[in-house]
Amino acid sequence: MVRYLIQLVLILAIARHHGEEQYVVTGKRELEESGFGPSPKFGVLLAEVDNKVAGYVSYTWNYSIWLGSSYMNIDDVFVWEEYRGQRVGEALMIKARAVCQMAGVKRLKWEVDQDNHQAINFYQRLGAQVNIKGVCRWGVDE
Repeated sequence: MVRYLIQLVLILAIARHHGEEQYVVTGKRELEESGFGPSPKFGVLLAEVDNKVAGYVSYTWNYSIWLGSSYMNIDDVFVWEEYRGQRVGEALMIKARAVCQMAGVKRLKWEVDQDNHQAINFYQRLGAQVNIKGVCRWGVDE
């Protein structure tokens, strides 16, 4: 399957998992152009088990004026239900950390819903510090 189609299936799966499928407005064309063209705006790490996609992490590179350097912003972490409990998510997060280390980046950031206790426990087991903050969104085209 073409990479951007895999990505779209995974994006829709995590959105459906969170009951937010209606908010996904990207499509095949946008993903192909933005993620798989000559200047990708995001990266994707796939986990495979027995030659099947088991999960993924998608990310962008951002800059922090407080750090004075770039950092990886993880957008999505998703593992298909049948592969949960098999350390697929852990392998994906360790790989994301390794990508940062290879790039000379010293920080990863991501968001987690404060009521997603299972994910928070998972991230804390990895050694992540979880800070509960509000996330603000303001649609400028509304």
